[in-house]
Amino acid sequence: MGSLIGLMAGVGVLLVVWTFAEPGWQPTRAGARRPGRLAELMARAGVEGVSVPQLLALCFGAFVVAAFVMLGISGVPAIGVIFGAMVGSLPIGVLRGRANRRLREHAALWPDAVDNLTSAVRAGLSLPEALMQLGERGPEGLRPAFRQFGRDYQATGRFSESLDLLKARLADPIGDRVVEALRIAREVGGGDLGRMLRSLSGFLRDDLRTRGELESRQSWTVNGARLAVTAPWLVLLLMCLQGDVVGRFATGAGLVVLTTGALLCVVAYRLMMWIGRLPTEKRILA
Repeated sequence: MGSLIGLMAGVGVLLVVWTFAEPGWQPTRAGARRPGRLAELMARAGVEGVSVPQLLALCFGAFVVAAFVMLGISGVPAIGVIFGAMVGSLPIGVLRGRANRRLREHAALWPDAVDNLTSAVRAGLSLPEALMQLGERGPEGLRPAFRQFGRDYQATGRFSESLDLLKARLADPIGDRVVEALRIAREVGGGDLGRMLRSLSGFLRDDLRTRGELESRQSWTVNGARLAVTAPWLVLLLMCLQGDVVGRFATGAGLVVLTTGALLCVVAYRLMMWIGRLPTEKRILA
């Protein structure tokens, strides 16, 4: 029985990592080391001062505490492991939600930021000055990143390296496009930079409007998928208050039912989210 519990615990941790892993591979600059998926997730969520080992330690601690609590309530090791895996995945789930929310907020701010940048370039400001003034007059949500860009540029005088730090701080595909356009304009000259920025601003507004309509129609599908996955485990949680009923899951057949149900829920949820997903931009040269 002990080896079976250990196997289920390992499967639970593996499912947590697989469920919240970001698919896909993105190119990197030559000689640059690509950060891990969890590091990218924390960057997109705007989390600073927390390392990947600390995040994993938090997930493991939540898993252990929740598993022992549910084991004490239900008396069934399999239930403890399953609910422990659910609770252990919460920190990463919170990070994913925060990253998606931050990406939507930035997407709504970038058209105004690009317009502000276009006006600054037309007014005769240099590219570094145009970017630094976004830290004072740009959209509120983007100001901290551009203020830090100004500090980096004033400290080093290296425009390209300061842009790299700005990209890493924003962790935003739209920001990548703007930054790379400015980098090219700085290195090879760009007489049509103002026209390009105006076109980019119009495209971003059209994309934001279209995506908002699609997300509003998709929300009921996403909420339905989450409700369908959550409902059986809420019922099981209530059943844990009845020892004679939940004790049936301590048998071999009960263990098979719990394991199969957990696997089917994970696969079904991922499948529904994959079918209903909207196309997302990939970061370029990140």
